[in-house]
Amino acid sequence: MNAKVADVMSTNVIAVRENAPFKEIAAKLRDQRISAFPVIDEDSKVIGVVSEADLIAKEVFDDGGEDNSGPPSGLIHRRDLEKAKGVTARELMSQPAVTVWPDDTVRHAARLMYDRRVKRLPVVDGAGRLVGIVSRTDVLTVYNRPDKEIYHQITDVIRQEFRTDPLSYRVTVQDGVVTLAGDPETAAIGQEIVGAVRHIEGVVAVRDRLDYPGTDLRPYGPLC
Repeated sequence: MNAKVADVMSTNVIAVRENAPFKEIAAKLRDQRISAFPVIDEDSKVIGVVSEADLIAKEVFDDGGEDNSGPPSGLIHRRDLEKAKGVTARELMSQPAVTVWPDDTVRHAARLMYDRRVKRLPVVDGAGRLVGIVSRTDVLTVYNRPDKEIYHQITDVIRQEFRTDPLSYRVTVQDGVVTLAGDPETAAIGQEIVGAVRHIEGVVAVRDRLDYPGTDLRPYGPLC
């Protein structure tokens, strides 16, 4: 199982049009208690994202960029000064928007959120039209997978991908933490099995307790 964005995203998306005025955006951010909205054009294509951070520039630099309490105006990024002058979503938004497709994996979405330091991602179709939104909370739902289901997938992986009898291994799953014990045919096979299990949806960590042939060294401890 490789969970897709479509499995966890919300299709009830609140977006703003590119010509939405500053006050409307600010009111929606407050009323909906979220920190950002996708910005869409007349064809419902995502063209950017407008956030609290984009709007707050007006409060900080609304006098043209001079702020005696902060850094010298020469150090203020020109983009922030431009945002301070903005009055519509198109003028205020950050672009291009970081988006995902419904068929992208949840793991890919999580990586984008981590790398780009964003809390949610617009989900778009092949034409770039908005079809959903996926948040950090949505991504974390993959860890709600039952231990029993994870266990059965692990045994299937060992049997089907490695052509090995799962009974050769002792597999336990507790709160998403997998412990693997047993005697792999080779050290390489043992390490590949551990790597495959680590990437199964819902696995929090893998504790490697395999007895690798030809060595007394065992990499105890959780692998994330």
